Amino acid sequence: MKKNKPLGNVINFSGRARSTKYPPDKKEPPSQNKLTRIIAITSGKGGVGKTNIVANLGFALSRLGKKVLILDADLGLGNMDVLLGLAPKFNISHVIMGEKEISEILVKGPGGMMILPAASGIYELTQLSREQQGRIFTELDSLLKDMDILLIDTAAGISSNVMYFNVFAHEIMVIATPEPTSITDAYALMKVLSLKYSEKKFRLIVNLARSVQEAGYVFKQLQLVSNRFLDISIDYTGHVLKDERITKSVRNQKIVAEMFPDTASTLCFFELAKKICKLPPPDLTKGRADNFWENFFKNE
Repeated sequence: MKKNKPLGNVINFSGRARSTKYPPDKKEPPSQNKLTRIIAITSGKGGVGKTNIVANLGFALSRLGKKVLILDADLGLGNMDVLLGLAPKFNISHVIMGEKEISEILVKGPGGMMILPAASGIYELTQLSREQQGRIFTELDSLLKDMDILLIDTAAGISSNVMYFNVFAHEIMVIATPEPTSITDAYALMKVLSLKYSEKKFRLIVNLARSVQEAGYVFKQLQLVSNRFLDISIDYTGHVLKDERITKSVRNQKIVAEMFPDTASTLCFFELAKKICKLPPPDLTKGRADNFWENFFKNE
């Protein structure tokens, strides 16, 4: 067993790669570092299809030529590997305990995207210490230089681990469904992130919508109440239509975008992926090593 490694004095939360040499056919100067876009995909309520959205988005982005890394950040109840029909030998718990390097637990998923699997049924992972939280991203930084996009599939709710991964990301995409409980819990999540962690910008994806109009109605509801009670902005990123073929693909441990490339939900995932590719550069003041810990823990 490997000994736990020291965390070091500096943790790079910027998503910037270490020095990277450009291929000869590229005109960019070597000093211009690549930026990995870090997106937390999160929800206030469980059962809204968040993990399924992350998996299909990762697949669609990969098909669009992006190098995608997915972190299953539901650390104690991870199921991304189950959804994809994978059987990883190691997971993030081995990294946290210092038994494995993060590169040793990487698993290749559909479309060429890479997966960092979480553990399942380990309660201790839901209550990480600061040192353990730091270890994850110290190790994770070594992988970002080769990736275009990191998708973080957070747990549902408002636990400290969920907050940690959301604050770390450049952008926060909240998943909600037309169910009143989902809308209420999505609002509660954004409220906590806003009031306690000073997050002011969110993106919304409406899942399981029966129509474009219903998805728009969910967005308007959240926008209306947030404008009244919170000082935040919510950008409507898009929707995924309710599709029986998603259920069929999940039962077969396949991605619907791969199993049914022409179905309505698959088209939605590719539209979302195209929008993500066109997003403006992320806010580089987020996740900086010099102020991350102070901003995150000041109200803990």
